[in-house]
Amino acid sequence: MSTAKNAARAAQDSPAFRVIARIGYVVLGVVHIVIGAIAIPIATGGGGGEADQGGAMEQIRSSPAGVVLLWVIVIGLTALAVWQVAEAFLQRDPDAKRKWGYRIKNVGTAVAYLAIAFTALVFALGGSSDSSDSSTTLSAGLMSSPGGLIVLILVGVVVFAIGVAFVVRGLTRGFEEQLALPGGVARSGIVTFGVVGYVAKGIAVGVAGVLFVVAAFTHDPEKAGGLDAALHALAELPFGSLILWVVAVGLIVYGVFCFARARYARM
Repeated sequence: MSTAKNAARAAQDSPAFRVIARIGYVVLGVVHIVIGAIAIPIATGGGGGEADQGGAMEQIRSSPAGVVLLWVIVIGLTALAVWQVAEAFLQRDPDAKRKWGYRIKNVGTAVAYLAIAFTALVFALGGSSDSSDSSTTLSAGLMSSPGGLIVLILVGVVVFAIGVAFVVRGLTRGFEEQLALPGGVARSGIVTFGVVGYVAKGIAVGVAGVLFVVAAFTHDPEKAGGLDAALHALAELPFGSLILWVVAVGLIVYGVFCFARARYARM
């Protein structure tokens, strides 16, 4: 076991692996910028594409060298996911009180990265994916199974909690502990982008969680949806266009923050 751990730690400490993992943050930023850009026409009532990972991958694939970039996304985010898992279980001096919470957070983040990487892989191979259809199918399947409504509500609560965690992490600037930031104006700018980006993403994810709960209570799987459905739901609120504008710009800001994170992440 110790030999396997040492080998895994050596791979984690490899400069090449660190570079690839940092590239993962860059491509994560690209994906969020594209999603934010797709969401802006929704805020203005101009329609637009699917403002989720699938819509972003479709836009990227249609760009020059898009398939190449999709493969870079697959490799970069897979490496970043592996890094997160390694950090969860190979941390050298973990705080015992936070150990399992830290591991759960890192593994959950790794799963999210792998989900985006898988979507990119599907599009790189010529396929397509629709998060709204997937969410509707999942909701319908759960509703038709014994105890499925409870599970669907739990899914919604967990997704909502993740959204709240993003907002809290942004407002408390909890992300700073994972960054080796420079001083001066650069630090202030990066932190500001992080706060805005985390809060905007948390709002979007939280609304997606609420939609799962609404679908369960109304027994209507069509109510459930992914990020795209959440953004459309925001647009339907009072002052929804303004709210969605803020969230869309915030997602773009989060993407730019990911670029800075690629440079300054502690690895």
